[in-house]
Amino acid sequence: MQNSQLSFSGKVWRPRCKVNEHHKQLTRDCGLSPLFTPIIAHRELANPDAVEKFFRPRLKHLTDPLELLDMDKAVARLTKAIEGGEKIAVFGDFDVDGATSSALMVRYFRALNIPLRVYIPDRLTEGYGPNSQAMKTLVDEGISLVVTVDCGITAYEAFETANELGLDVIVTDHHQGREDLPKALALVNPNRLDDPFPNKELAGVGVAFYLLMALNRSLRDDGYFKDREEPVLRDFMDLVAVGTIVDVASLTGVNRPLVAVGLRVAQDKKNIGINALMEIARIKGSLSAGQVGFQIGPRINAGGRLGKGPIGSELLQTEDQERAEEIATQLEEANRERRALEDKMLRRAMNRITEEGLAESGKSIVLAEPGWHQGVIGIIASRISDRFHMPTVIIALDEDGQGKGSGRSIPGVDLLAAIDACGEYLIKYGGHKAAAGLSIESTQVSAFSKAFEKAVVEGNDSELFSPAMTYDGKLQIPDVNIETVGRLERLQPFGRGNPEPVFLIENVRLVDARVIKESHVKCRLADVYDNVLDTISFRVLPGELGDGLMTKGVWVDVVGSLSINRFRNRETVQLIVRDARLAEKFL
Repeated sequence: MQNSQLSFSGKVWRPRCKVNEHHKQLTRDCGLSPLFTPIIAHRELANPDAVEKFFRPRLKHLTDPLELLDMDKAVARLTKAIEGGEKIAVFGDFDVDGATSSALMVRYFRALNIPLRVYIPDRLTEGYGPNSQAMKTLVDEGISLVVTVDCGITAYEAFETANELGLDVIVTDHHQGREDLPKALALVNPNRLDDPFPNKELAGVGVAFYLLMALNRSLRDDGYFKDREEPVLRDFMDLVAVGTIVDVASLTGVNRPLVAVGLRVAQDKKNIGINALMEIARIKGSLSAGQVGFQIGPRINAGGRLGKGPIGSELLQTEDQERAEEIATQLEEANRERRALEDKMLRRAMNRITEEGLAESGKSIVLAEPGWHQGVIGIIASRISDRFHMPTVIIALDEDGQGKGSGRSIPGVDLLAAIDACGEYLIKYGGHKAAAGLSIESTQVSAFSKAFEKAVVEGNDSELFSPAMTYDGKLQIPDVNIETVGRLERLQPFGRGNPEPVFLIENVRLVDARVIKESHVKCRLADVYDNVLDTISFRVLPGELGDGLMTKGVWVDVVGSLSINRFRNRETVQLIVRDARLAEKFL
């Protein structure tokens, strides 16, 4: 009989996916442990070749960049500009994806000994994406070609201005395009509605890297490197890994080799900007995807969020050690400031949700308030969406009644589609399934909120809104050892689309428990044969999960991920518990 009760954290548990006989046979054919069967099923690996590519990602697995629409036009124009000595600019975004993309372009062109003008708009005064005044500024500086990175697919007005001024624009972007595309010389975006390119999950920095792959090949074919050194594109891939991870792009398809190789490049410590951030974040040894997402990314992002967008890109492109350390220190201070601001806004948002009963009255949350900082609303939306398991839009209103909003979704709910259904109430909007941004008049917030709730409810299965904990398979305590963890590490890097495996261990007793640093709980579990397993749960106190884990002697089921705890030159396996519930035999 399956235990269907709610867990200590109020969730229903269910397998991440269904396993069939094909998955089992494929696991056997590939010589893998049955442990991997549900993982193969979830990643939709259909044959041994797909399994091989997944377990051993290589750059040779990348799709040809010329399969992207307009890539040929973009490369032809860039080649002409390079060979003709034209002045070129890159127009980036102020987030990590944009910062890594612009730094990637600068480093490549520096290797060609070509200066590149970098234009990153001010988040607070210019907002997101290309604008008409920026186009005029670049023309006044003598720029004849602009390449956008991580933006531009909806910059209709800005590119009208560029066309009028005789400024050529190449767009590289990954945000969802619309039927009506802006007028640019080339629009390179796997998410154009008319582009059959199979790898839709590329981050902005991934698209920029694809442009450089195609450009480098074109220059080579033209004999450009006959008398000069050819750049080694692999040397820049640490930037591709950082941007892709922090933008929460799916770590499947071509992103998998891009990130896997990029993290290996990061071990060579060639980028002094990334190294400076690792120093200030006290990261030792090699850089993991988790460390990029939770320690490196927020620091780079902090500058853009607080109106200092260009310094993140400058850090990642600089060759000056002293300047890198100076910027890293500035970003660390900006990150502290961002955290304080975030805490204040989150408390206010949570109070409103409680006072107005928003978590109980629908399937979505929309909050707008004057004075909120638009650089932090995305983080707040993410926190609230995670906390209440609802699509969430947070809107910062300025003194003129104009609002900037940022939205985050939950698995299975297409956020951009829901916002698109409410387009009549918005000034502009854009994004993708998991995250989106919008502009709105304060007078339209109420109508938008109602329309958004309707779109979310009518467009999705009600089951998606039930908080759930998914697990990949079941383990017994004797299965948990160093060898098992070693096998699972072959699946790295972990991230969206390739989550760290989570396992269910049933019918174990809480032998003892203690609190670590006020909010963590360390437990020892034992099965009916007295096999023992050490566990730790992070940031669970105060809270129902923490209280449940502190109840010694009870029988529970737990779900969690395996890790190796290294302490005083000794390695032991531990389970990082994500949730727990009373075991069936205890009920």
